Amino acid sequence: MRIRCMFLLLVTLCLASCQFRPPPRDDVTNRTPATDAVQPTATDPTAFTLSSVAVQNGGMLPPTYTCDGSGDTLPLSWTNAPAATASYAIVMHHTAAADDVHWYWVLYNIPAEVTQLTPGSNSVGTLGTNSVNDRNEYAPPCSKGPGPKTYTYTIYALSAPAQFDTPQVDRDTLLDAITTTTLASTTLDVVYSRP
Repeated sequence: MRIRCMFLLLVTLCLASCQFRPPPRDDVTNRTPATDAVQPTATDPTAFTLSSVAVQNGGMLPPTYTCDGSGDTLPLSWTNAPAATASYAIVMHHTAAADDVHWYWVLYNIPAEVTQLTPGSNSVGTLGTNSVNDRNEYAPPCSKGPGPKTYTYTIYALSAPAQFDTPQVDRDTLLDAITTTTLASTTLDVVYSRP
C-alpha cells in the first residue's frame, strides 16, 4: 500500500511539472500573422485611369452625348500614363455579340502632352472611321434595339505615333497597328437606353 501511494505521488508530481507540447506544424508556424497581411485597396491612385466629369464608370450616359441630344463626344480626362508615352489613341465601341462589334469613335495620334478632351473636340489627334456611316467622324450612340447598351471607351498610351498608308482607319486597323507600341490601356464603361 505504501509503495502504491508513493507511485501515485510520483506520477502526480511528474504530471504537474511537465507540460504536454505537441510537435509544431509547418502550416501554422510558417503562416504570416493577420496583422502583417497586405490589405487590399479600393483603387490604385497611381494606375493609368480614364474618367469623365459627365458620367461615372458604369453610369448612365447623358442623352446630350447621343443622337437624342447634341451628339457631342463625351468629355474625357486621363491620368498616370506611362512615362514613355509618345501619343494616345481612343476607341469607343459596343459589343452586340461576340462577333458583332460596333465602333463610334476612333481617334489616334493624340499628342502626349494632352490629358483631356472637351465635348465635341475635333481639333486634337486624327479621326478614324466609325461603323455607322464609315466616315472619319464621331458617330453618337443611336441604337435601334431595345434595352440598355454598354459603350466602352478605351484609351491606349503608345510609345510611338500610329502610321497608316490610308486615311480610312477603322477600329481593327488601329488595334492591329498599335499592338507592339501599346504601353498601357484603360477603359471607361457607360450605359445608355434610348427613350
